Amino acid sequence: MKRWHYVVLLGLGVLGIVYVYLHRQELGLTGSRSPSTRESSNLALTSLPSRPVPITWATINRPNDGFKVEMPTDVKEIQIPAYNESGGTDEVNMIFSNPDAETTFSVSWADDPPVVRVNGRAPERVLTMARDEALARTQTSLVTETKSSPEGFTARDILARNAGGGVLDTRLLYAGERMYMLTAAFPSMNARREQDVIRFYNSFKVIRN
Repeated sequence: MKRWHYVVLLGLGVLGIVYVYLHRQELGLTGSRSPSTRESSNLALTSLPSRPVPITWATINRPNDGFKVEMPTDVKEIQIPAYNESGGTDEVNMIFSNPDAETTFSVSWADDPPVVRVNGRAPERVLTMARDEALARTQTSLVTETKSSPEGFTARDILARNAGGGVLDTRLLYAGERMYMLTAAFPSMNARREQDVIRFYNSFKVIRN
């Protein structure tokens, strides 16, 4: 695992984007590049996997955090301070795994995070701001967006990509006053398998205490 340099710029504390944002160059999710960097980046893209990697799935039970989910094996956990609307910090919880060096699955969550508070806890407004912040932080453009209601909760499923070929699947889920963000990041569309994203999303279940 590479060393991390935590320069966390999360605005209103949107969840789950920390890992992807800090690793955006590895995942092909960078925006504009300088001419000197572009040439080396293009060379690197030629070595990216042209088809999905095989995934070994594991069930992760987090009853104290209110959910269970299936993710690729070797799951890691971190907590990261995220700036809030008053200039202080809130803790963002995250679990993540990497089936290969360029692919990441993650789940992030927080109770009553800033993005919820500043939008008056109105679900659609919360998810709209979370979507916009996620796209801005990862320098990606929206490809498709679908509203959904898994288990009766308000959710958005977002597919985004950037000019470098990186692909980001995100489910934003507002459950009570807790916000969840499920993310699957791939280095290219060819490396993405729809069935894996669907399995990841559908396996996520809110555990009601």
